[in-house]
Amino acid sequence: MTAADVTADVWLPLPADEIEGLPDPTEAGFAYRFWDGGADFPADPADCAFYVVPYMKGMEVAVRPLAAMTSLRVVQTLSAGVDHVTPGLSDVPSGVALCNARGVHEASTAELALALVLASLRGIPGFVRGQDREEWRAGFFPALADKSVLIVGYGSIGAAVEDRLAPFECARITRVARSARTTARGPVHALTDLRALLPEADVVIVSTPLTEDTHHLVDAAFLSRMKDGALLVNVARGPVVDTKALLAEVESGRVTAALDVTDPEPLPAGHPLWHAPGVLISPHVGGSTSAFMPRAKRLIAEQLTRFAAGEPLRNVVLTTG
Repeated sequence: MTAADVTADVWLPLPADEIEGLPDPTEAGFAYRFWDGGADFPADPADCAFYVVPYMKGMEVAVRPLAAMTSLRVVQTLSAGVDHVTPGLSDVPSGVALCNARGVHEASTAELALALVLASLRGIPGFVRGQDREEWRAGFFPALADKSVLIVGYGSIGAAVEDRLAPFECARITRVARSARTTARGPVHALTDLRALLPEADVVIVSTPLTEDTHHLVDAAFLSRMKDGALLVNVARGPVVDTKALLAEVESGRVTAALDVTDPEPLPAGHPLWHAPGVLISPHVGGSTSAFMPRAKRLIAEQLTRFAAGEPLRNVVLTTG
């Protein structure tokens, strides 16, 4: 598609005047419409060609306009995962490109993954509780140094996690992805190798997308292969972990966990995960930092510039057919 072909609406979750670098609407043939997930649509969804999904508003909001978007060409998420959008893609025309936000969340999510690892190993939650009670809780705690770390889900976020682990003198960093490959840092193992790799890891960091293949990837069998005293860190999606199976392991004291995502989510009051021993919970804030907005705006501007010029889009996850 070229600019001459385009006379269409672009739905943005931010006002267009807040996004530097957007194509000139007159030259591109665009009408920018601001919609952040409110009850009322900003215009007729049938006129929308490029839909930027409101961020962190959930599946109901993400898919609500899709069935009526009969002129749709592109769906752009501002999240790395697209599982909140894919259920609605059966209602859109063929040839629609679904693009994710690769490049937006890597730094923030990797920072949090490292923070969760260090906080859990070094006993930071206990220190905070001790400070609240004016208790001096001294002692010896595990270090990240000399630990073996397994990264399950070695995409751009997994690689960013390894970037931040590199200075911490880990004994070994092992990488796992859907299929095996070689990187400059070493081999990436296939998911089929997990059974053999899990017993060797002191820390297991999960950063996979949520798909049919990864739903409950971390199940009772996975957890049973983890060594005694190992730490599980989930910065992926809640349903990648079987919550019932995890509760059984942490309540026994055999493993510990640090979770930025849970299943269910948000975690309701009274859920046993809140008070399970050895569990640290953060409320899905891996990407919610000051680093998000500048990167998100740059991605939106670049993608729309490419779209207006008829150039290939970045981060295409799939094309509907």
